[in-house]
Amino acid sequence: MTRLGLIAGNGKFPFLVLDAARAQGFEVVVAAIREETFPEIASHGAASVHWLSLGELSKLIDTFKAEGVTRAVMAGQVKHKQIFSSIKPDWRLAKLLLSLGTRNTDSLLGAVAKVLADEGIMLENSTALLEPLLARTGVLTKRAPTAQERKNIEYGRAVARRLVEYDIGQTVVIAEAACVAVEAMEGTDATIERAGQLMRSLELESKSQSASEPSTLSRELTVVKVAKPAQDMRFDVPVIGVKTIETMARAGATCLAVDAGRCLLLDGEAMTRAADDAGIAVCAE
Repeated sequence: MTRLGLIAGNGKFPFLVLDAARAQGFEVVVAAIREETFPEIASHGAASVHWLSLGELSKLIDTFKAEGVTRAVMAGQVKHKQIFSSIKPDWRLAKLLLSLGTRNTDSLLGAVAKVLADEGIMLENSTALLEPLLARTGVLTKRAPTAQERKNIEYGRAVARRLVEYDIGQTVVIAEAACVAVEAMEGTDATIERAGQLMRSLELESKSQSASEPSTLSRELTVVKVAKPAQDMRFDVPVIGVKTIETMARAGATCLAVDAGRCLLLDGEAMTRAADDAGIAVCAE
């Protein structure tokens, strides 16, 4: 059987890749990131699971070579803020970090991919085994976006497109064609939560000022998540799931827009059911 390496971050994404790879006849060798990967990966049917720290690039290479892995996939989130954590890089990763002009996702993971390639380990598209889970064009839920939500999406896409040019983040949160929050290192869910907190703080301020009239502007939030203009499908592919919808519902967000064909819907029909139950419109363009 052909061997496939899986560099697993957090979330469900690595489990879906593992299941799909096994279904297609691959023996999967998992490199599980100690700071990120869910422990359940150890009992999910991989040929072998090796735990390593984010800083251990040499160990990753040595592990794959020892297992006969020449093709690998990255799947699952690794929080960008980890580069400022207490993790100690080995000599190979330290050298790589010193060589980078910027430490955004593309430059960092692109450099790791090059190091792996130089060692005979080729990274493949993380979505190659999960094509059916890529968002299809159109409205994905029972409810379509309203006219105001459409305006928010249009404006949000314009803002998000500029954001991803600098590889800062992929998500913006909009209300009444005004930008409420943009994503940086904190991740999509934290960005949505921050937008919800801001809107709740405005409600509290209004209640404390009894003489003031309530705002005539809607405070309902629209979330827009986009891919990069030249999205490298090997890593950092936009991903949404049931957790995204649950976070939106808590924050008071009513609409989600993603890029068709370039965003993974991790939970498939469960995500759209959760959105329908919460009255959230989801569309892909």
